[in-house]
Amino acid sequence: METFDAIVLGAGGAGLMAAAVGGQRGRRVVVLDHAEAPGKKILISGGGRCNFTNLHTAPDRYLSANPHFAKSALGRYTARDFLDMVERHGIAWHEKTLGQLFCDGPARAIVDMLLGECELGGVTIRLGQALGEIGHADGRYTITHGDRSYTAPALVIATGGPSIPKMGATDIAYDIARRFGLKVVEPRPALVPLTLPGDEALFRALSGVATPVVARAGKATFAEAALFTHRGLSGPAILQASSYWRHGEPVAIDFRPDAAAGWLTNAKRVRPRATLAQTLGLPSRLADVLAERLGVGELGATTDRALAEAERRLSDWRFHPDGTEGFAKAEVTVGGIATDALSSKTMEARKVPGLYVIGEAVDVTGWLGGYNFQWAWASGWAAGQAIAGEP
Repeated sequence: METFDAIVLGAGGAGLMAAAVGGQRGRRVVVLDHAEAPGKKILISGGGRCNFTNLHTAPDRYLSANPHFAKSALGRYTARDFLDMVERHGIAWHEKTLGQLFCDGPARAIVDMLLGECELGGVTIRLGQALGEIGHADGRYTITHGDRSYTAPALVIATGGPSIPKMGATDIAYDIARRFGLKVVEPRPALVPLTLPGDEALFRALSGVATPVVARAGKATFAEAALFTHRGLSGPAILQASSYWRHGEPVAIDFRPDAAAGWLTNAKRVRPRATLAQTLGLPSRLADVLAERLGVGELGATTDRALAEAERRLSDWRFHPDGTEGFAKAEVTVGGIATDALSSKTMEARKVPGLYVIGEAVDVTGWLGGYNFQWAWASGWAAGQAIAGEP
């Protein structure tokens, strides 16, 4: 039996951050994971460049049953704090659109940085073995990992959610949480492509076509690109909307978000012989399908009333997805371990001393664009501080 001050389950972003922070503040920390290598999701993120944070991080860009829960951790460890670490390690970075920060080189640099921080803290990392029994008695947690056993007064659940199972993701976090009496908000795929039913086959035939749109699901709207696929809808705008979409609800798309009211009737006055498809200013395959669905050809041969109705539909085109591509294609998970049993400051379970939950395992889900990594860093930092007994 090996004795530590804290056991971290999960060698992803949140777990490595918590371990590094606790270790550098004098605690003996061990990280356990069934994966053969640490930081697998980091390595594939951002097309291999790792979109490691977002300059516009704010609590309103996160979904949770308690929309206020993320405020404390995000406020105490900011995007600038993580960027300071990145720069301290000499990692070159750049900003893309909408505040998204990426490595100039491979994402491996972020994993190596976190491992370097863990090394500074004397953290022990054990990989490639399945987790076994988890016990809790007399204020100590006992974990079996392969043929070894570990004990500590603190246990950090950082095993993520079930998204991207091919990377080794599981729902073990929820099983552990329930064992200790914590509730779980129903998990579902998020930042995931949507599938369209058979009657939308015409749009599925547009596979590969992308265009800037405003997509809306529920009360959330996102102005980015939408992509048609052989199964339905994808692209940044759709992935964002998918986190808010629920079965049975439509997803609305504005195909001409920058167009002024009356733009079609004005176009009719200027170019009466032009067709709707020619006027839309969209990729030709998409323009042809939309014009066919609207039943509008030459503008001059169409009444102003019909053009006004076409404008209305183009600005609020309703798709009725029949599902998503599931956890296999989801970048993250909406839902997870309920926040009402956790301290928003320390991430510790209020009724289970020494038990912490961080990262994607928690019912906190960010927008696309580096927000989920920032939650991993912030929640990991908060738990690491708490493990070390620091405010």
